[in-house]
Amino acid sequence: IVIAGAVSISSFVALSLTPMLSTKLLKTRHKRSKAYNFTEKYFIAFNKAYQSSLDKFLNKKYVSLIVLSIAGILIFVLWKTIPAEMAPLEDRSQMSIGITSQEGATYDYNLKYVEAVTDLVEKTIPESDKVIGMIWGSGGGFVRLTLTDPSERKRSQQEIAGQLSGELRKMTQARANVIQQSTFGGRRAGLPIQYVLQAPTIEKLREILPRFMAEVHDNPTFVMADVNLRFTKPELQIVINRDKANLLGVSTQNIGQTLQLALSGQRFGYFIMNGKQYQILGELKREDRNKPLDLKSLYVRNDKGDMVQLDNFVTLQESTAPPQLYRYNRFVAATISSGLADGKTISQGIEEMDKIAAKVLDDSFRTALSGDSKDFMESSSSLMFAFLLAIVLIFLVLSAQFESFKDPVIVMMSVPLALTGALFFMWYFNVTMNIFSQIGLIMLIGLVTKNGILIVEFANQRKEAGMNKFEAIRFASAARFRPILMTSLSTILGVLPLALGWGEGAQSRVAMGIAVVGGLTISTFLTLYVVPAIYVFISSESKKIKK
Repeated sequence: IVIAGAVSISSFVALSLTPMLSTKLLKTRHKRSKAYNFTEKYFIAFNKAYQSSLDKFLNKKYVSLIVLSIAGILIFVLWKTIPAEMAPLEDRSQMSIGITSQEGATYDYNLKYVEAVTDLVEKTIPESDKVIGMIWGSGGGFVRLTLTDPSERKRSQQEIAGQLSGELRKMTQARANVIQQSTFGGRRAGLPIQYVLQAPTIEKLREILPRFMAEVHDNPTFVMADVNLRFTKPELQIVINRDKANLLGVSTQNIGQTLQLALSGQRFGYFIMNGKQYQILGELKREDRNKPLDLKSLYVRNDKGDMVQLDNFVTLQESTAPPQLYRYNRFVAATISSGLADGKTISQGIEEMDKIAAKVLDDSFRTALSGDSKDFMESSSSLMFAFLLAIVLIFLVLSAQFESFKDPVIVMMSVPLALTGALFFMWYFNVTMNIFSQIGLIMLIGLVTKNGILIVEFANQRKEAGMNKFEAIRFASAARFRPILMTSLSTILGVLPLALGWGEGAQSRVAMGIAVVGGLTISTFLTLYVVPAIYVFISSESKKIKK
């Protein structure tokens, strides 16, 4: 919206106020300045050199097809090579450490570990400003770390997080993950990879999870991987021998009621004493229910009124169960969360997860994404749609303006050249394919087509004046050479501060700046040769206009 509004206003000013101000401010000069006389001869020589090289290129115009073919191949290769992510992590001078302890850990145990983590942070991270530790009951804890301003430290937030992750791996009493807030996550802070496994039954999920997590831990792409579904809660199962129970006249209902009354602390009623109401709760004494064997010592009444000990028809089995069950799209689900190794991006992490899923899971399983991984996939598909829509809209507008389908095709030949330049610069400067660089690619479509429009429109005018298409495109290219250089250089220099990445939050701006600068630089040079050659290929000779 901002760019569209700025272009609309500037177009209005260029078509209305600029001509009016020109009549008032510009004056006819019969004598040029020394600076003009000094520089003009170089510009004229530059223009002649371009015209001479263009003549040689047009004599071998088939080279333009080779250039476009190479550009298409490079676009395909570089698009597959450049790693993709949602957005580059910004240095927000804060991060957090999520701590998960084993099932049944006491408050004192968690407190001791959280204090050890805070001490580690204060000793190993000199850039730390504030360190706050919190404990979540018996499930673990949380440490929030605030850093000094980026201008006051030499290391970036990502470098500090990498060092801290390495130190935390040595502390094996509990699991600790360094979490950096994502650029578009708002207050949400989580690991970048969130991969959901969906299974028809909890038994199948329990069977496959160890193999899946073993593959994840062995993969060098992932660090500090974890799963939210853990079978760590101790459980005691009571197995009833129904045949023996029937012979002794004991029903399963009586067994269940006996266990409930003995262990559940059920409320039987109320009583009032000294004007206050108290609950009546029934259960065995603590010393009579501390051990699993105490359950077999309970007695239950049979259908004849006799007391029968549970040991006669009950066996005990120890097992584990998950403290909490998770569901996704009505399936039993488990979410694998993981950080990424240095130099790896979300796209590479998701690709590796898909490979592991194809290797380990059978057809009864389904997979999905959550968190930042889901946002990344949704944004990628949306921006690709916007990119294609921009190309179609520009083609339709140019077709209406030129009243032809040939001329827009000639003009649009500058788009693959711009994409090649942008992707090459992104690959060379190690910039990922993220939402900012993709926005820069979309901007390029509108920025680079203006060079082709300048050449093609003026060449059509020369054809109407009686020139053949070869002479018309030669004359138009030479006449529009200086305006194309001026507009392209002004745009490149205007975007250059973004590519240089000065100031805070530069990680996001650099991606867009490098994409735009690279695309404009390469396309400006190649458009001056490729578009005239394609014009000679596609455009038809001028027709005589009847008076």
